Amino acid sequence: MTVDYEVQEMLPEPHEFHELELNMGPQHPSTHGVLRLLLTLDSEVILKAQPHIGYLHRSFEKFAEGMTYTQFLPYTDRLDYVSAITNEFGYCLAAEKLAGIEVPRRAQYLRVIAAELQRIASHLLFVATFGNDLAAVTVFLYGFRDRERVIDILDSLSGQRLTYHYLRLGGVMADAVPGLDRKVLDLVDYLIPRLDELDELFTNNVIFRRRTENVGILTAEQALDFGVSGPNLRGSGVAWDVRKADPYSSYQDFEFDVPTGRQGDCFDRYAVRIEEMRQSLRILKQAVEGLPEGEIRTKVSRNLKPPAGEAYAHVEGARGDVGFFLISDGSTNPYRLKIRGPSFIHTMALETILKGWKIADVIAVLGSIDIVLGEVDR
Repeated sequence: MTVDYEVQEMLPEPHEFHELELNMGPQHPSTHGVLRLLLTLDSEVILKAQPHIGYLHRSFEKFAEGMTYTQFLPYTDRLDYVSAITNEFGYCLAAEKLAGIEVPRRAQYLRVIAAELQRIASHLLFVATFGNDLAAVTVFLYGFRDRERVIDILDSLSGQRLTYHYLRLGGVMADAVPGLDRKVLDLVDYLIPRLDELDELFTNNVIFRRRTENVGILTAEQALDFGVSGPNLRGSGVAWDVRKADPYSSYQDFEFDVPTGRQGDCFDRYAVRIEEMRQSLRILKQAVEGLPEGEIRTKVSRNLKPPAGEAYAHVEGARGDVGFFLISDGSTNPYRLKIRGPSFIHTMALETILKGWKIADVIAVLGSIDIVLGEVDR
């Protein structure tokens, strides 16, 4: 059989190929959802890795056509269900742009607070499950322990602990709860040393480094060709962050850095997310200390009828650039909705990343790109 040059480079010579097809998933604890990878192997070396999706398909984009703009908003929580605020954020921005709705400044800050809390919660879940994938059970427990602190604050804002439905067209559901500033500042003081603890326990662990460094490399050129975004793109050394490149909801008011990796391996993708949590804590501190007074929501009709036209808005989600494209025909329902889900794009890059590596590396690579299948099969 014919084998790619880069795969041949990783095999001993002379070598006789014995091709074997192996299914990984769709029921597999380390595929992080119902994903099936069809692996073509020579011994333990991966020659091809074809992702098969669609096991969770829910047709959310089509559902939107039969609902009002307001009715569809809770459905966005169910896309990337461990980063629900992100999806609400992108959809609200697109619908508000379409209808010409201005969001009060206080509501913009509250949205930023909720979004950064969500980013930290999502990244802590990533660290926990990534550690568990690589047999570091202590990291799994520490990650969930710290994530609960973040979820408690989101719970106080929205009354929910997963699919929050906190954002509304024109603003947010409710004002800051009494003592929100103190809760957030206490979280900042708590998490900074916990992240240092994670570095000591996990980041500098020799076994973890050998499982992730120089493994599953995605170059900057490859990442850009696929349309990769978020921490996976920044792990490849490209400093692209929607919050900086195309600021929304007053993000231009906050000082924070965009961390990047060097070569785009599993370790870089992990390290970028660790540093992003530190930057999110910086944003949170600035947001609660500078939270302006005023209204939390512009009055919006439940039967909103935006003028005929189209609008696109995107936000920097926990997994990358999340976009919503809406078309209005002047009625109460969207004529068409298209969602740009970063997990879908990252899943398509898997074959390029995995080619030439070993079966054991599949778990490390898949964990490092941090996909959510609810967003893939939207």
